[in-house]
Amino acid sequence: MSDPDDPLALGEYRPGSAAVLTDAERWPTLDADGAARLQRWRTHPAAPAWVHATGDRLSAEAVDRARTPLPLDGWLDEHLAGARALPFYRRMTGLRTLEDFPLIGRADLVADISAFVPLDADLDRMLHGTSSGSTGAALVIPDDVEEVARGFHLLVRLVHEAGVDWEPDAERLALMWVLQQRQAFTYVSIVSGFAQRAMARVNLDRGAWRAASDRSTFVRDADPQVISGNPTSLSELLTPELRAVVRPLALFSGAMALSAPLRAELEAAFSCPVFDVYGLHETRPIAVRTDDGPFRVLDRRVHVEVLDAAGEPVVDGAMGEITVTAGENPLLPLVRYRTGDFGRLVDLPGGGVGIADLEGREHTDFISAAGARVPSVDLTQQLQSHGAHGWTVEQRADGGLEVRIAGGDGTAIEAALRALLDQPVQLERVERLGDLGEGKPRRFRSAAR
Repeated sequence: MSDPDDPLALGEYRPGSAAVLTDAERWPTLDADGAARLQRWRTHPAAPAWVHATGDRLSAEAVDRARTPLPLDGWLDEHLAGARALPFYRRMTGLRTLEDFPLIGRADLVADISAFVPLDADLDRMLHGTSSGSTGAALVIPDDVEEVARGFHLLVRLVHEAGVDWEPDAERLALMWVLQQRQAFTYVSIVSGFAQRAMARVNLDRGAWRAASDRSTFVRDADPQVISGNPTSLSELLTPELRAVVRPLALFSGAMALSAPLRAELEAAFSCPVFDVYGLHETRPIAVRTDDGPFRVLDRRVHVEVLDAAGEPVVDGAMGEITVTAGENPLLPLVRYRTGDFGRLVDLPGGGVGIADLEGREHTDFISAAGARVPSVDLTQQLQSHGAHGWTVEQRADGGLEVRIAGGDGTAIEAALRALLDQPVQLERVERLGDLGEGKPRRFRSAAR
């Protein structure tokens, strides 16, 4: 149960609330050394309360397969052939080329995610993850265990391509995935395909730690080789207590736009490359950059189009909506998926395709009455918990909030936002997402400083 004394506590974040597998089921190849690492970090005296337990579920054969990128020769034709058999498309005719397929968006997945899962999919390989999305409509996404593992090895490959040697190093955590939010799923896991080294998903919010010194103590002892997060959580690494104890080989930023000043400060502080990854949970990583130039579309099963408001290709180099055909996840093969983000396709020096002038999801912090910065994800959790399908939240310069929600319990949401920020809340409730306005809503804005 949630803490009855905490009006913002959500039951799904209670430690152990959803643990159902044994360690042997989570890591079929787990050896004695791997088990010892798992136990060490689970029981570390400075560790936070681990909320969740998860493993890669890979057999020895799957561990080997996941280390190798999927072949690219002829993948798009094969992908389209498989898509024609999906329930969503089965009654459609004339789907000969990519351009014949209709555009789809998040609303189609929310309406019936099963219509996009192949009928012959191996559901024994399925995990599920959630995504809040740009409109706030929560979506449970079927993830394939080998594809998830392959994503780790993509990070390894990108680090190596940047000239950095990332190999298992003593007992350092291979990867630390950091968050900065009031409540989060946190866990320790083992990366079977990386010499069974440990990784952890860690919430850097000070309220997630038993003692004030535990955060820096745990991060110091874990000594993560690579750290991944969003701009909010990565910026927390710049606080003096964490800056003094981390020495990453590389940093990965995703989910929100990474500003040039923050990138420069991270690079200067840690003397390592900072990878800015553009992608969605639905599509997986699409493109990456390590400077402030265009994002380089990754050399994997992803095809990017840029379309105008009518869904037609833009003139070469013009701005338009980024639309993605994604074939990395066999449980969710997507064709012409509208991301709601905007940019231009450009040719890169030396070959390859880039996305320039990317405009999309925003990195927004709100200011509490006490002057504390509160990341927008904390608001998202409360809005979704109380049933909102979509929203816009704007904080005025005086700290007050102007909130519009589609659906949901307006009274409960108003009370939750007041409790979270201790700021005045003016709330308007509408029935439908369309009533929030056309296009992709800018969910969060803040003029407070």
